[in-house]
Amino acid sequence: MNDLVNAINGIIWSPALVYLCLGVGLYFSLRTRFLQLRHLKEMVRLMFDGKSTDAGVSSFQALAMTLAGRVGTGNIAGVATAITFGGPGALFWMWMVAFLGASSAFVESTLGQIYKEKINGEYRGGPAFYIEKGLGMKWYAWLFSIATIFACGVLLPGVQANSIANGLQNALAIDPNVTAAGLALLLGFIIFGGVKRIANFASMVVPFMALGYIIVACVIIALNIEQLPGVLALILRSALGVDAGFGAILGLAIMWGVKRGVYSNEAGQGSGPHASSAAAVSHPAKQGLVQAFSVYIDTLFVCSATGFMLLITGLYNVQGPDGAAIHTGIAGVAAGPGYVQTAMETMMPGFGNVFVAIALFFFAFTTIVAYYYIAETNIAYINRTIRMNWLNLVLKIAMMASTVYGTVKTAELAWGMGDIGVGLMAWLNIGAILLLQKPALLALRDYEQQQKQGLDPVFHPEKLGIKNADYWGGQRSEHNLELEKEGHGFEPDQPAS
Repeated sequence: MNDLVNAINGIIWSPALVYLCLGVGLYFSLRTRFLQLRHLKEMVRLMFDGKSTDAGVSSFQALAMTLAGRVGTGNIAGVATAITFGGPGALFWMWMVAFLGASSAFVESTLGQIYKEKINGEYRGGPAFYIEKGLGMKWYAWLFSIATIFACGVLLPGVQANSIANGLQNALAIDPNVTAAGLALLLGFIIFGGVKRIANFASMVVPFMALGYIIVACVIIALNIEQLPGVLALILRSALGVDAGFGAILGLAIMWGVKRGVYSNEAGQGSGPHASSAAAVSHPAKQGLVQAFSVYIDTLFVCSATGFMLLITGLYNVQGPDGAAIHTGIAGVAAGPGYVQTAMETMMPGFGNVFVAIALFFFAFTTIVAYYYIAETNIAYINRTIRMNWLNLVLKIAMMASTVYGTVKTAELAWGMGDIGVGLMAWLNIGAILLLQKPALLALRDYEQQQKQGLDPVFHPEKLGIKNADYWGGQRSEHNLELEKEGHGFEPDQPAS
């Protein structure tokens, strides 16, 4: 099974996908005039803008739902794995894919908002919706939808569950079988509660877990601040191939940095638009900007915190493509959460090991919940055409089974299956947003023009020549009337330009 999974990953994660992720991020950064820098202040302001409605969640709840998917085991175990196989320079390439990927996240999430629909009283959207409506390629939309249901429902949950089990076993000696049973029961309680329960759960847990982890990591970094300049220099030397020890693995630093960066922040992968489409906002660009900032939170904050801890303490290993050790700082520990737990325990004896296990539990479990929402949204897309309501029950059972399976299997197999899922979604979604970039760029320009006029931007697709954005159509669309009724404080009939 491991050999088969590795062979498939060798095809999916060829250098073509690695450089495609970086290239598309750079392309959209240029097309949007580096909105990730120009609109940084606006991103922060919009996080707390707007309210939830009967059909949709608030901008902050949508951000929390997206972060639930983005902030997961990739921020702890994924960083450790990237450094093991790519050296310290892999962290630099994670930063690069985050910085450039923020523009990709804006484009995909804005498209998700433009082409969203209201299904069974809730906002739904994502790549399948904008591929069908924007590109008119229903077969492509179905292909993405099926691939995403398979990836999020079967391939990806096991990665998160496996890291939870490893973390709890390392810290508290809890048997993985006990962890598997507990996760299955807790997951069932959440996912049988619907979108609102998922949003409420994410908005309560995600800010707490991310902030707590960052604060503890910052304390450790502050206590060793004199080492930080040397660590930063090591990262840059390794990333550029000029370090004597790690220069020979420059290609691996790029590959593993991009691979784990995309896995962690999911920019361009197509997962973010699902949650962002559920937000009740007056203009698609608002949620696009919020989602761009979520990439920063995930990688520049949380992943950096992990990476700095490992490199400052020196408790990490690096191996070459032939498996030979290049650096050994933590002998006998497999790449993954054990690195971070050992590093934290070294700095905070009696507390660090358990803290990482708890953080990992919240990070990974909320990600599994987010995977369910993504898969469920794609089932809702399929059910628009062919009524197969039984698919929801199958998905719930499959996710619980996948979680149990991943918990008790090897980490290598779990990560390999997860990489297949991420790669499939990335290939399909990046192609779609490249073909369908114009509506997102028009929405950004329209948003900026309305802002210059001192207006709270409102979206009118017909004035921009955007077709098939049916839910937004008309001067007083159902969407804007709902927001007005809920007291969002804008005038829906104000001009778009």
